[in-house]
Amino acid sequence: MRTTAGDLLPKFSVSTKVGFFPEGHGLDPARVLGAAEQAAKDLGREPDLVFLHNPEHSAPDAETLEQACTALADAAQAGLCRSWGVSTWDPRSLTDFDVPCPDVLMVRAGLLVGVDVLEAAEALAMRWCPSQVWGMSPFGGSTTEVVWDRFDPRIFLRDSPSATKIQAAFRSSYGLPQVDAVAVGTDDVDHLRELTEALAYEVDENVIREYRRLLKGRQRA
Repeated sequence: MRTTAGDLLPKFSVSTKVGFFPEGHGLDPARVLGAAEQAAKDLGREPDLVFLHNPEHSAPDAETLEQACTALADAAQAGLCRSWGVSTWDPRSLTDFDVPCPDVLMVRAGLLVGVDVLEAAEALAMRWCPSQVWGMSPFGGSTTEVVWDRFDPRIFLRDSPSATKIQAAFRSSYGLPQVDAVAVGTDDVDHLRELTEALAYEVDENVIREYRRLLKGRQRA
């Protein structure tokens, strides 16, 4: 990344993830700390944010998860990164564990997330008290998925007839669950512009609540 970005790198806010190693996922505190150190070396600067990525993949017990998170908190304290967080695709197995309060908790967000995962993400945010909650994967992998042709997510916006379906899906993800930011990946400037402009639209909270009620009813059924 340093080679690609060159002198522009200091102008970016850089986040990275640790926890996946050549032989698979791991939460050993020494390896987590070593990965944070290596990230700083590779970038030529400390990352703004380092996530412990998908710790549920290691099926950790409470002590193992706490130690791994403490290692990242120590890394931030030592200046190896400016802040730290936890990124989890499926938080359901983590909701009974305590960790040092992360700066950021990142969870799946959007219309394709099941109600059980939504509720687990909210429970985790309540328990861990992160400074911010971020969402990820608002399109379930791609805006070209068939699901986005089958229904119109603009019903989740208030008085926004000019919005595109993609803008509506993206903007509504901020309320499913409630998050401060949503991470997306793209190499298309027009797509990035479309998503940035979507932030001007307003989510209809009544529709969001009704949608969640319907999800909950379907789960019980």
